[in-house]
Amino acid sequence: METVGFIGLGNMGMGMAANIQKADYPLVVYDVRQAATQPFVTAGARQAGSPAEVARLSDVVLTSLPGPREVEAVALGADGVLAGIREGGIYVDLSTSRPTLIRQIEPQFRAKGAHVLDAPVSGGKSGAASRNLAVMVGGEQEIFERIKPLLDAFGDKVFYAGAIGAGSVCKLVHNMIGHGVRQAIAEGLTLGVKAGVEAEALWQCVRRGALGRMSSLHDGMPRTVFRGTFEPPSFLLSLARKDISLATELGREFDVPMPVANLAEQLCIESLNRGWGDLDSSITFLLQEEAAGVEVRAPQVDVERAARFISTHPDAE
Repeated sequence: METVGFIGLGNMGMGMAANIQKADYPLVVYDVRQAATQPFVTAGARQAGSPAEVARLSDVVLTSLPGPREVEAVALGADGVLAGIREGGIYVDLSTSRPTLIRQIEPQFRAKGAHVLDAPVSGGKSGAASRNLAVMVGGEQEIFERIKPLLDAFGDKVFYAGAIGAGSVCKLVHNMIGHGVRQAIAEGLTLGVKAGVEAEALWQCVRRGALGRMSSLHDGMPRTVFRGTFEPPSFLLSLARKDISLATELGREFDVPMPVANLAEQLCIESLNRGWGDLDSSITFLLQEEAAGVEVRAPQVDVERAARFISTHPDAE
């Protein structure tokens, strides 16, 4: 069984690395916060002193990092993964990052006889912990097939997207669509409530209709918007802004007009300027409420009730 190196034990990395360890892969860990590695070391993992050491000790190196700047530093820095990776080694970046960057990184690893995949994930912190993650993979298909059992250890929806960078493109497109749909939901619910329909009834009607069968993006409504509370966050607004800005940047790179995505980015920026960066990304909903002059609240709705509704209405999934 391959020895797996894991770099970046934050909100997402912590859960993914734990599932890899549960699958009995020998594990080498590294994080700038030494305390983050301790639970894994206690459970039998080996602690490395740098990304390069992780690569020297591992057959497959995984990174889960905040964004492109960190990915570039960890992959290509003086004591980075490239400096330590062995011939035949495999580097997999799980971060939501810039497709152009991973396409620049890959040839440098290939020159050392190593392989690179980009494999961003979707499912949030809870999905990382429970193995309920989509894993979108770009790179050599042969390498993907070789390590798919490892990817299956932390993701239940693993699929091959295409050549290097394809996974990152898919992730940015996924998140970009999500932000656009969220704004459409915000506009619709504020309209419905201001026009005289109670928030819970409106939400259930949306869930029962065709939209409910197409999208589960509004499953978080009972936990956040309906209660008017946006912490603890499921997905930080600051990270959402990073993701949508990477998508609009990609649009400019390929001359694709994206008016909805650009609007979503501007709403994220306005929300950040109000000091909401550490709150749940759904807080952008408050901007629409303010503009519409109405609040969408249903205090009687809770997460358990929402879950019961979904389980008893399979057509809503």
